Amino acid sequence: MRTLRRLLTLGLAGVAAAAWHPGAAAAEPGAAGLAPCRLEGVAHEALCGRVRRALDPLRPDGAAIEVHYAVLPALARQKKPDPVFFFAGGPGQSAIALAGSVHRLLARLGTRRDLVLVDQRGTGASAPLQCAELAPTAPLAHSAVRARQLARLAACRVALQRLPYGDLRQFTTWVAVQDVDAVRAALGAGRINLMGGSYGTRAALEYLRQFPQAVRRTVLDGAAPPDMVLPASFSTDNQAALDALFAACDAEARCRALHPGLRAAWERLLASLPREESVAQPLIGAIERLVVDREFVLALVRAPLYAPWVAAGLPAALAAAADGRFDPLVGLASALGGGRRALRPAEGMHFSVVCAEDMPRLSGATDAPGADFGTGFADLYRSACADWPRGAVPAAFYTLPPAPSATLVLSGGADPATPPRHGEHVVRALGAKARHVVVPAAGHGTLALPCMGDVVFRFIDAEDDAAALAVDAGCARALPRPGVFVPLGAASGAAAPP
Repeated sequence: MRTLRRLLTLGLAGVAAAAWHPGAAAAEPGAAGLAPCRLEGVAHEALCGRVRRALDPLRPDGAAIEVHYAVLPALARQKKPDPVFFFAGGPGQSAIALAGSVHRLLARLGTRRDLVLVDQRGTGASAPLQCAELAPTAPLAHSAVRARQLARLAACRVALQRLPYGDLRQFTTWVAVQDVDAVRAALGAGRINLMGGSYGTRAALEYLRQFPQAVRRTVLDGAAPPDMVLPASFSTDNQAALDALFAACDAEARCRALHPGLRAAWERLLASLPREESVAQPLIGAIERLVVDREFVLALVRAPLYAPWVAAGLPAALAAAADGRFDPLVGLASALGGGRRALRPAEGMHFSVVCAEDMPRLSGATDAPGADFGTGFADLYRSACADWPRGAVPAAFYTLPPAPSATLVLSGGADPATPPRHGEHVVRALGAKARHVVVPAAGHGTLALPCMGDVVFRFIDAEDDAAALAVDAGCARALPRPGVFVPLGAASGAAAPP
């Protein structure tokens, strides 16, 4: 389940967006029910509001939920009328909980444009579908044993269905983006700029499909298109990222000297599983005896692949595991986990989305399972989704109409979840007004990398679509891949060339 939380860390025809008024008023206290508020990680005062929405859009007089949102007001007096709406990832992450990170990453954009964070239904304070969390200090066996994972999810599903808003069929992406447009209308914004990361790109694409006339520019960081079929593509893409790691080690003199035959050691490790081992809980150091099986090891490998600076430690961790020492691999896998509870994706919303949108199409998926990763991930979702209520998803949801305005698609060349092949697919479908920029050395997400923030700023700030699509992004190609991690004691060894 910790690995699922890291998947970072995928309309009603009668609903129409308001016409664009160039002089649309910027968000001010009191407008649209906004009130001053403080958000963690944001130095200046924000504005918070909420819109009341029908739980089931086909039953406007039925149960209702409140969708919460926050506005980080532009700092300049002469601000632009088109705010930037940020779509969080997951699925299941709260956008408002990411306010501090968004504020820092988009600081230049936020000088002249409001930044709007909407907690998508099922996340944050918007009818949250949170499952009971495992304590960070819980025994490893609680997350390593699949039967325990599934039992915990089943108990969560039952608990969520007892909530006043517990119809889990109503938390699909195509319904959620209608809430986002209600926020846009409440703020009086004519046209907006969309920015999404990971699953947030799927939500942004669906908003673009339903409300094209309301979109000025779109930035998709790590494209997860609606026709992706997550449980199938994840195996394929994880395998490609792991194979690329082995190839990079073979090509790097220091890595090749420290870990000769790394791929062969990995294959020996998999062939030796399952087996019982003593492993230290990474946060408290308590030694546990547990059965280490193939799926547990694959889950441990998946997480570091998301960030190249963490994946640089995988060769050493895999070599140690092949020798029977699993503590380095378990510790490395935990490097991207933890953090504040508010930052952890709502698992109930995650499964409500994936079970409805991806699982019905799994049998027709064309992605070949990875040689090592196989169908284990898909099998987990198949079991978890067997009893999970599935919302109806219109066929049009899986289409990508031509982009009505300039769209920038960003991909990390080493991304194990949303690699460039998905970005290429999206750009082909969106057509002439879409551009694909690949950062070869990047993992899952590129916005935090040097120079990319400037690329995105100039793309959104450009006066017209042609200028936006012509923005120079050459700096992306120069970013280096981190070198292999060298354990203490090996740095000065004769077998480790500089």
